[in-house]
Amino acid sequence: MRIALIAHDKKKDLMVRLATAYEPILQQHELFATGATGQRIMDATDLRIEKMKSGPLGGDQQIGALISENKIDLVIFLRDPLTAQPHEPDVNALIRLSDVYEIPLATNIGTAEMLLRGLQAGFLDWRKTIVELKERPMNL
Repeated sequence: MRIALIAHDKKKDLMVRLATAYEPILQQHELFATGATGQRIMDATDLRIEKMKSGPLGGDQQIGALISENKIDLVIFLRDPLTAQPHEPDVNALIRLSDVYEIPLATNIGTAEMLLRGLQAGFLDWRKTIVELKERPMNL
């Protein structure tokens, strides 16, 4: 599966701890992340991550574009709800796209852990079926 990892500045340490704790699960999947978050995770783990730009510089939009192209299966976005973000419209657009395309989205550590444990248990295998159906040409 293709997983996007994003974290606001005050949540980056938490994201690194999450990635470290769940490294055996994450290493089985294709990972994408916004710039600084991806770099911090790679510095702390052996995970390979395709890094986008920093969130405020368009990284959130790059992840959103991947979602709209059905190239992301799960998003973990550890948000800081108590700090104003200069790119809040991009953040809201990313969350909206996750809803539009029915992409599982965690915005806090509790939900992130549930999604990762569910991924390990096979509870997200339905995403593979959706991807296959969308990529299959329709015979009219």
